[in-house]
Order: sequence, then structure tokens, then C-alpha cells
Amino acid sequence: MSEQSGNPGGAARTRLGVLKTYKLFVGGKFPRSESGRVYEVTDTRGNWLANAPLASRKDARDAVVAARKAFGGWSGATAYNRGQILYRIAEMLEGRREQFTAEVAAAEGLSKAKAAARVDAAVDRWVWYAGWSDKIAQVAGGANPVAGPYFNLSTPEPTGVVAVLAPQESSLLGLVSVLAPVIVSGNTAVVVASERAPLPALSLAEVLATSDLPGGVVNVLSGRTAEIAAPLAAHQDVNAIDLAGADADLAKELETAAADNLKRVLRPADGGSAASDWSTDPGVKRMLAFVETKTVWHPVGV
Repeated sequence: MSEQSGNPGGAARTRLGVLKTYKLFVGGKFPRSESGRVYEVTDTRGNWLANAPLASRKDARDAVVAARKAFGGWSGATAYNRGQILYRIAEMLEGRREQFTAEVAAAEGLSKAKAAARVDAAVDRWVWYAGWSDKIAQVAGGANPVAGPYFNLSTPEPTGVVAVLAPQESSLLGLVSVLAPVIVSGNTAVVVASERAPLPALSLAEVLATSDLPGGVVNVLSGRTAEIAAPLAAHQDVNAIDLAGADADLAKELETAAADNLKRVLRPADGGSAASDWSTDPGVKRMLAFVETKTVWHPVGV
């Protein structure tokens, strides 16, 4: 009822709050979890914010299929094109700044001013990585001197499908800091959002869906990190995994599973993601973590 009973004049009105139920982001679409499960997301004070899907192992496998399908087109796109798409995502994040500020404030227990500063930093980081798209080849590649009438050229190429465990405590800036370097170099990603604070990641998925990013390049799952990460680490079609959001025990378990098909593993900083300062200069380490070096020999004058 919108009017309080016994007050026909409507001097005071109340309404029921409508809590949003988010969905997964897989292959450019928003499916419900295969299990049909959801869980309550609360702020740092325990207030109920929304419902988030509890992704299952089947959802994780579907996300890998979508990422693999998108890999050929994304890795084959020009670096300039990938950079422009990342710029567009940054523009759209800026346009939804107030929404992300409110979500980050609730997720991390920050004041509005501090949350706004972190959102601004996340937008700036997208722009920073976008600018690297057509420059990383000059840093990671080059012409090699050889004793003979040949050109010897080394160029970086994307590794493939990368599973990304988003940081648990930094719900947006940390997420951007681990996701953007993966896709700017041509990889596709399956992201496991922060278990405790998944809403900024799920809202980012809504931004990606309406940007120029091809479907399947980024797939976002929410739920129990350990439950979703285990099948990703063991999946034979996942080429690499970033353990930023894993604690020490989970990271060790996932490293063991990843060794079965020789996945490239980026280990979390000492103490896990909570110990990382995501506001510092990221450098090029994460962009270089998931690229392979291809070397080509070519005769001079041919």
C-alpha cells in the first residue's frame, strides 16, 4: 500500500523498496545462474542492498565457452580499435559516476567523497590502459640483432582465455586494475567478482553490454569465489589465471589445479588482495603477464 492506513488524506506516504536482482554476464547476455540460486548482498553495516546470482560450475564452463568464441575476433582486432573501445567504456563509466560512487561507498564503507575519488581513479585507469593498447608492442617487442642476412622480429601476442579473480576488498578500482590489462592486449576474460561486494562488478557488466565491446570478451560471474574458481583453474581451455582475489590457501589450491594444463599463473601479492594498494602506479607488469612472444625470421631483401 502506498498510503498509510488510517490516513486517507495522504499526508505521509510510504512505499516498498524494490531490491534489484542482478544476473550474470556471459557472452554479451544476462542469463540467470544455471542453479537458480541468489544470495543477499549487504553493505558494511549489514543492510540488504540487492540480490546477486550464485554462479555454478556450469556457469563457469559456459563463460569459458563464450570467452573462447570471442577470442579470435578480439585478438585479431587492431590495437587502435581495442584502445578506442576501452576509451568508450571509460566514457560510459564517467556517465554513471554517481551510481558507482554509491555502490563503492556501500561496498567498502567509505564516505561519498572517498568513494567518488576511487571511482574517478577507476575511470582514469581505464583511460590509462586504453592509451597503452597500441604501445605495448613497442615495449614487449622489437628487432633483434642476428649474425646473418635476416630480420628477426619479436612481437607480443595474447595468451588466450584468462580467468580473473577480482580483488575482494577493492570492489571497482581493484577490479579495473586486473581486468583492463588482460583485455587491452587481446585476451578474453572470465571474471569472478568480489564475493562480499559484487555489485560494482555486476554494474560494470551493464556498462560493457552497452559499449562497443564484443560479446564474450568479458564475462562476469558472482558467487562463492572458491566454488567458481576451482573449475576455472582446472579447465583445459583456460590459458591463464590471475589469483588477485584469492587468499593464500585458495591460491595454493588453484595453482595446483592450474598445473595440470600448464596454465600461466599470476600469483597474488604477499598477504592476498587485501594487502595490495590498488591506487599506486600499476606499471606494465600486468599487461605483460598474459602475452606470449612470437619471433619471426625474414630474409633481408625478400
